[in-house]
Amino acid sequence: MIDEVQPWMERALQLAERARGRTSPNPPVGAVVVQGSTVIGEGWTQPAGGWHAEIVALEQAGSAAQGAQLFVTLEPCTFWGRTPPCTNSIIRAGVRQVFFAARDPDRRIGAGAQAVLDAAGIATTQLQGYTARAEEQIAAFHCWTQQHRPLVIAKYAMTLDGKIATWTRDSRWVSGPAARRLVHQLRDEVDAILVGVGTVVADDPALTTRLDAAWWRDVQHPIRVIVDSHGRTPLSAKVLDPGLPGQTIIATVDAAGEWQAEVEHRGAEVLRLPPDTDGRVDLHALLRELGQRNLTSLLVEGGAQILGRFAAEQVIDRIWAFVAPKLIGGAIAPSPMGHPGVALMNDAQAWRFVRHEVVGDDLLIIAEPASTSTPTGEAKSSE
Repeated sequence: MIDEVQPWMERALQLAERARGRTSPNPPVGAVVVQGSTVIGEGWTQPAGGWHAEIVALEQAGSAAQGAQLFVTLEPCTFWGRTPPCTNSIIRAGVRQVFFAARDPDRRIGAGAQAVLDAAGIATTQLQGYTARAEEQIAAFHCWTQQHRPLVIAKYAMTLDGKIATWTRDSRWVSGPAARRLVHQLRDEVDAILVGVGTVVADDPALTTRLDAAWWRDVQHPIRVIVDSHGRTPLSAKVLDPGLPGQTIIATVDAAGEWQAEVEHRGAEVLRLPPDTDGRVDLHALLRELGQRNLTSLLVEGGAQILGRFAAEQVIDRIWAFVAPKLIGGAIAPSPMGHPGVALMNDAQAWRFVRHEVVGDDLLIIAEPASTSTPTGEAKSSE
């Protein structure tokens, strides 16, 4: 069976990539309608409020969908949200067989699409050989639905000796141009990007997405989130430039009212949150707030102190570590994680490598917590 369906599910996975970063809070999904050996419709999830991938593909197929096969990367929805259940449209179109890769983690799915479609006489098969890839595509959606917060991706660039800057705090540039371009592609895919106020004071970043004209779609600028517990962001900072594309949120605890008024006058939002035990912005409260705003993915770019705080709270879901072939030394040169750390090696957080690749002159390592499991197995069918 795998050989017969492989081209169509591969195509559906490719289509889902077109929706990545453009559908929150909905997941990116791809769908293909096949009649015999001919594709008669295909689509991907539209921005929130628009049609799901299955509906786009079925609309394209029209009446030819009668008796066709539908390949979709995520189990079709069975419930009303902003749009009607996709299972209704599948049944109405007369599709004879549905193949899907990943199950929908949304609790509203109930008994699942398979039960609904089986009752309508539509054979339904989960292709578990494609489940891991499809689940990675919807990882942010999964985190948001299950934990009610965005998926947190920590990104940093370090040298071979584990430094993110020299002892003078010079960090431009640790990684090369190819790695930096990939980071901007990642910015293009996430809902929000976060740094601490220390990075704003030291580096004055714009935190925008900068991709050249060859980029294949319109550039997205993630919402900028600055963790600034006591209102230290300079009013001259680039992130407060009213002409900067996108939106800036400054999360604070007890910033002065005059400073807040000036920040808001520049078009940014000041978000007051409860303090943690050290009097700083409570990161869990911040993540809950972002989740309530339908933000499903958050890129944390640093610096070392804020990365260390996220690590200490164990709320990092992915690490993107770029390792540059450089040695800079220095006993006081900073490392990626600035928190005090554990006292015993046995207490170290366990992670596992997901993927690695050479990017220009640098090595990219992607890791996730070792407790994260990825289901694998053979296809299951209702036939």
